[in-house]
Amino acid sequence: MAELRAQGRYGPEFRDVLPSFVGLGLALVALALLLGGLHRSFGTAGLLLGLLLLAVAATVGLRLGRRAARRRKGRYTARELARLDDRGLVEATARMLERDGWSVADLTLRRGRTRLYARDRRGRTLDVSFRSAAAADEDAGWAATRVETVSRPVPSEAEQPLEVVVHRGDFSRAEVLRASRRGDVQLVDGRTLRRWAAGTPLDELRRRDR
Repeated sequence: MAELRAQGRYGPEFRDVLPSFVGLGLALVALALLLGGLHRSFGTAGLLLGLLLLAVAATVGLRLGRRAARRRKGRYTARELARLDDRGLVEATARMLERDGWSVADLTLRRGRTRLYARDRRGRTLDVSFRSAAAADEDAGWAATRVETVSRPVPSEAEQPLEVVVHRGDFSRAEVLRASRRGDVQLVDGRTLRRWAAGTPLDELRRRDR
């Protein structure tokens, strides 16, 4: 049980869901009072109007809830990706990695740059960096990533992380060639990012890009 909880597969505990149950109970009480008030004030017409408004609100709430649940599971539409700011993209990437079975740590504050570190059950590691959508100089962005990569301690071959650079735009041809020569870098451009967000695992995307 402890192992399942550590992996995030055990599910929420009672104290985690208690606030939701309390909120649901209060909402039901408020709804009953509202419908009773409408019925007393306007009779059957008021009650029917209240039920109609309730049905509309429930439909909208259900739709929004499904979208939120889908995003929490690491699935995003192309339109949702386009609306994300830089921090939102980092959070979405972390959720997509967790969806694919990776344990994710946010190293942004520790390293001073937007950074994620991920490890899977097989011991593989990822060093995920992000290219800002507002970056004007593409080569500078790649150079910054390479400088930081070289500056960290070099691990053993078994622990060598795969660098993943996420960018909602397109990488230059020189960057693509440079990444293919190195072999330990995966560039995730806008098109690849949309496929990943739609549910295609990162490992499958990497195999297709080879």
